[in-house]
Amino acid sequence: MLVTAKEMLEKARDGKYAVGAFNINNLEWTKSILLTAEELRSPVILGVSEGAGKYMTGFKTVTAMVKAMIEELKITVPVALHLDHGTYEGCLKCIEAGFSSIMFDGSHYPIEENVEKTKELVAICREKGMSIEAEVGSIGGEEDGVVGMGECADPDECKRIADLGIDMLAAGIGNIHGKYPANWQGLSFETLAAIQEKVGNMPLVLHGGTGIPEDMIKKAISLGVAKINVNTECQLSFAAATREYIEAGKDQQGKGYDPRKLLAPGAEAIKQTVKEKMEMFGSVGKA
Repeated sequence: MLVTAKEMLEKARDGKYAVGAFNINNLEWTKSILLTAEELRSPVILGVSEGAGKYMTGFKTVTAMVKAMIEELKITVPVALHLDHGTYEGCLKCIEAGFSSIMFDGSHYPIEENVEKTKELVAICREKGMSIEAEVGSIGGEEDGVVGMGECADPDECKRIADLGIDMLAAGIGNIHGKYPANWQGLSFETLAAIQEKVGNMPLVLHGGTGIPEDMIKKAISLGVAKINVNTECQLSFAAATREYIEAGKDQQGKGYDPRKLLAPGAEAIKQTVKEKMEMFGSVGKA
């Protein structure tokens, strides 16, 4: 059974831990993340970008797959199916498809247009019993076709969006999608603290959780971050494990070329990555 991200994040905010949002793009990745969450008794958010949704032949297909896997694998921990960096049109499609949570990324619009579109989606989500995340201040880097130069959000604009009735807020604080460059300046905790002061108990979201040092993660959680998105780190661990398997010639031994065997090392690597993140975020045993 799917739950809303709102339920998870309010508990995480009060308990001073964060829930991991791990992007999915195929069956093996989804299975690995769900099984790890069940093993660790951790709530989990399955993030789906619009590009990944199309890759998996549509949002309705994704919803059906996730619901079937939860049932077949006997997953009992809370699971949210969440649109990541959605356009206005993408949000409407995911609402229709049965997602339990959406994110509307209106950060590239002028604030007045961001407010207008967010307000419309909040009303729809309230009617459907879904949770909604909004973004202020674009996130740097590139992920699944989403490109941003990165910026620190305006705390006053964050309050305007938060006051519309959203359930969680993603605000730019110097975070980046993908790998962090060597000259990265780190998270702006001054900005994060100012945003928290403006929005009160609103659960905050940190995108670009790959590679952020643990001390920064823990400080962000102490300042109200209750959801941390991770994608690139899973991609990198999957690629490294798969490369090692092929370079060792295991795909040429017996039936090592069978996709079930070929994908297995990468799937195990994702499990390990998710486990490490859940332990860092403090969500283990919180289901």
